[in-house]
Amino acid sequence: FFFFFFVYNLFDNPNISRIISASLFILASVTDFLDGYLARSRNLITDFGKFMDPLADKFLILGAMFAICFSDYIFDYSDVGFDTVVSVDIIKHLFFWTAIVVVFRELAVTSMRLVVAKSSGAVIAASMLGKIKTVTQIVATCAVMLEPVILPFCQGIITLISTVCMLFFTLLSGINYIKTYWQFI
Repeated sequence: FFFFFFVYNLFDNPNISRIISASLFILASVTDFLDGYLARSRNLITDFGKFMDPLADKFLILGAMFAICFSDYIFDYSDVGFDTVVSVDIIKHLFFWTAIVVVFRELAVTSMRLVVAKSSGAVIAASMLGKIKTVTQIVATCAVMLEPVILPFCQGIITLISTVCMLFFTLLSGINYIKTYWQFI
């Protein structure tokens, strides 16, 4: 459902679609966190969960990023009455190219996980850097949607900074995975 509200502005005020899509995205992100917390606290960690939880994160983040990039209204700040400090086109292009980096990183890491699982039988759980990367992706996605609504006076700065942080941690965690598991390639 949140993809639908990301892509289509169904209301006279686009902020309603932004709030609905962001709320659904945040709810999905929180339930993902709770699932992992409950599994760890009850010692219910399984190889299936170690593999599927990061995969579910990827579906959530990549779907949201694709929807944002496709949306006609998410990067339109005209309804909030402020100009952005940095051109909206620059923010939009930065987010798009960062989304491309995220896709390639996720494909590389998922492929490595499959190679490692096949060659050694080990299932790679998410690293701390991978978890930080996921958090920065969630924060940046929320910033893109909510900054025009709740912090319009920031004029795109939060979106810009959070997108750069997302790019940094996406690259750093990807390089870390490749370096750590290079022996299996």
